[in-house]
Amino acid sequence: MPKVALLSLKGEKVKDIKLNDEIFGIEPNNQVMYDAVVRKGASLRQGTHAVKDRSEVSGGGIKPWRQKGTGRARQGSIRAPHWYHGGVVFGPTTERNYEKKQNRKESRLALRSALSYKLSNKAITVVEKFDVKDSKTKGFIKLLNTLKLEGKTLVVVKELTDELILASRNLKDIKVIESHEINTYDVLNYKNIVITEEAVKMLEEVL
Repeated sequence: MPKVALLSLKGEKVKDIKLNDEIFGIEPNNQVMYDAVVRKGASLRQGTHAVKDRSEVSGGGIKPWRQKGTGRARQGSIRAPHWYHGGVVFGPTTERNYEKKQNRKESRLALRSALSYKLSNKAITVVEKFDVKDSKTKGFIKLLNTLKLEGKTLVVVKELTDELILASRNLKDIKVIESHEINTYDVLNYKNIVITEEAVKMLEEVL
């Protein structure tokens, strides 16, 4: 079983704890992690893009000129796709569904792979708790500096508090989530992962 140091909020080592080998010590599966990230990205697409086809653009109710005798090519409507301001052919519509599927077994394997990958790169920090006394962003930054964390950081706690939400919401490179919200995309997207001891226990129970 992999061992990590359990830190206090002062950055001091409290003790060594053992992590579940089946969650934090497996050989990462790159394919399922890739599929999970693609699935997450696809789910974020709004799908609100749309264009007008020839039945939706304005104008074009009659033939622009008679069928024969003009010397020009026959035309049926000035809103045909090859005309200026004509309808668009095969353009994007709101009917397209970007959703991708991944079964639960693969999804959990992807998350375990991501956690194992981060731990092997020493990017996971386990703390006793992650509480802030007030809702000041300055205090939150000071706490991260005490833990020697720089760059994009994902904080995983068992339960969010109002003070924690208010203190972190103005920091663009910081995301605070509850343990049941953790996903492969966020784990791989953030440079540092901070997990409380209670959140680790909950993850080990679920995964």
